[in-house]
Amino acid sequence: AEWLKEELKEVDEYDDYANTDLAQYLFHQGTNYHAYTYLGCHRERDADGSVTYAFRTWAPNAHAVSLVADFTDWEEGIPLARVSEKGIYELIFTTHGSLAGQKYKFKIAGDSGTHLKGDPYAFASEGGAGGASVVLDGTDYPWQDAEFLEYRRASMQTRDGHRLSLPINIYELQLGSFARRDDGSYLSYRELADTLIPYVKYMGYTHIELMPIAEYPYDGSWGYQICAYYAPTARFGSPDDFCYLVDALHRAGIGVLLDFVPAHFPKDGWGLYEFDGRPLYEYQGQDRMESRSWGTRFFDLGREEVQSFLISAALFWLREYHIDGLRVDAVASMLYRDYDRAPGEWTPNSYGGNHNLEAIAFLRKLNSAIHAEFPDALTVAEESTAFQGVTAPVEDGGLGFDLKWNMGMANDLFLYLGKDPVYRRYHHAALTFPMMYAYSERFVLPVSHDEVVYGKGSLYRKISGSLYRKISGSHSERMQMLRALFVFLTAFPGKKLLFMGCEFGQDNEWDYRHGLDWHLLDRPDRLALREFVSALNYFYLAHPALWERDFASEGFAWIEPDRADDNLVSFRRRAASGEELTVIVSFNGADLPHYRLPIERPTVMQVLFRSDDRLPSGELVSEEDENGSFLSFRMPAASALILAHRPNGITLTLGRADR
Repeated sequence: AEWLKEELKEVDEYDDYANTDLAQYLFHQGTNYHAYTYLGCHRERDADGSVTYAFRTWAPNAHAVSLVADFTDWEEGIPLARVSEKGIYELIFTTHGSLAGQKYKFKIAGDSGTHLKGDPYAFASEGGAGGASVVLDGTDYPWQDAEFLEYRRASMQTRDGHRLSLPINIYELQLGSFARRDDGSYLSYRELADTLIPYVKYMGYTHIELMPIAEYPYDGSWGYQICAYYAPTARFGSPDDFCYLVDALHRAGIGVLLDFVPAHFPKDGWGLYEFDGRPLYEYQGQDRMESRSWGTRFFDLGREEVQSFLISAALFWLREYHIDGLRVDAVASMLYRDYDRAPGEWTPNSYGGNHNLEAIAFLRKLNSAIHAEFPDALTVAEESTAFQGVTAPVEDGGLGFDLKWNMGMANDLFLYLGKDPVYRRYHHAALTFPMMYAYSERFVLPVSHDEVVYGKGSLYRKISGSLYRKISGSHSERMQMLRALFVFLTAFPGKKLLFMGCEFGQDNEWDYRHGLDWHLLDRPDRLALREFVSALNYFYLAHPALWERDFASEGFAWIEPDRADDNLVSFRRRAASGEELTVIVSFNGADLPHYRLPIERPTVMQVLFRSDDRLPSGELVSEEDENGSFLSFRMPAASALILAHRPNGITLTLGRADR
């Protein structure tokens, strides 16, 4: 890094640096983290009424490379010259006006014939089956989010060691199916800003997480099979339109996380697949090249130019689109050589094990590069195994992520809730076991899109309980179970994530082809559930005990972890300030009419939050017997309660923030 600073001392503009031999050198070394400023299409200079563009691509195995475009012959095109021994091709093209909006591809002749390829570094793409890249002269979008970015820097710098002592409550969504126009067509980025932002703000989420929006051909991949890693999908508008969406979210105080997919890519002809006639971006050996389940190609993470491509792409979204963090998809598929492979179909590493050593090194390199430039940006791993040190610092031998999805807890919890309450006592560890490893990583508790697709049922449908038997006013047994679940997840250590639609009890599984079932909000029970989740979110924001010490043992203590026969747990959450909340959650199908909560000393406690109007309200005065102090009250079926000591006779407020 110090050497690079010396090289840049005499360079006034990074764009000038990007066109030097140093850019080529660093690209081939795997350390050009601005590779997109050199490769791709760039408007370089204007003079005497003419405009000069540079087109560059990497194709070391190509016999010849040509540019074909709206402004050239689409058949033969104009040849590029090989300017790097390791395979960079370049064309300096002068025209009499801007080419912005014009479509182009690279025509690559290689061992397997001649193919038309989109520009891997294109800033815009038409997507779809054609996949032509689109010339973009650059963007001069007038960003107005400086105040939010300053807040982000300040709040993220308050980390205690490597603990994130701030509230993080994420609303995960897929832009194409959050909402649609009346005719079923997509909303634009700008229309989504008008629709999404007031809703997320009203609901009390701190962040949204966007499923991938880099250009992808197949809608059914939900964005996880990307062909153009630097181009926001044209489905919803232009790159400037996407800037508008992010900027508007920031001005509303909402952070934006983006799904990033450095594990694999699809085999669409215009994409990265065998780009120069041979495997290039993908592994070359059959034991590592392809994903059997996804039908995609795995990136060759040991290849230096691929590292430059992917790390530059990650930083591109943070730099150019002000994204606040990346959730890295399918990390497990990167870490293991035997992922999705039967015995005999994979080759051990040099130590005889199944770890992908290049992928481990790459992920450390990726996180180091991101945090060196953006120490206030989040990196989150979707990692489904017990691989150790995912969120440990790189200098301590970890992968360097800030957070990791706790997918094991989600799986166990939904298995538990799918059981009839009579049988839940045999699966009580689903509620308590996560605390056995809670501090091994820094976890997000995900109720994600993965939980509500492929026959798993919507969140509302996967919970056991009657849809019709009312146990509290107009609320069904299942609805009350869902409310109790939301309180449990909100109060449990870890940052929070909820997939769109779960907050109002979406009936059907998520379907990317349609918008959410917003009409359900015409039903009183679904509207009441959404209002409950909103109130709970604001309660979470107002109480540091629920987030300040998520990753420190001082922030949590069990009271009753072992009441399996009652399907009930109780625990305390503590803030550094001394705030202490007592949480009781019952997943029982029947009332506990004489529930006794053990407490440490005689006290008066105040009800701060309750999932059910059958629960006590106001104050609870402790009692005593030979076993010590306790509170006695009726704990209804499928309910949750949050209490706090009332110090010195002071009445506590509920902490509901002003909407």
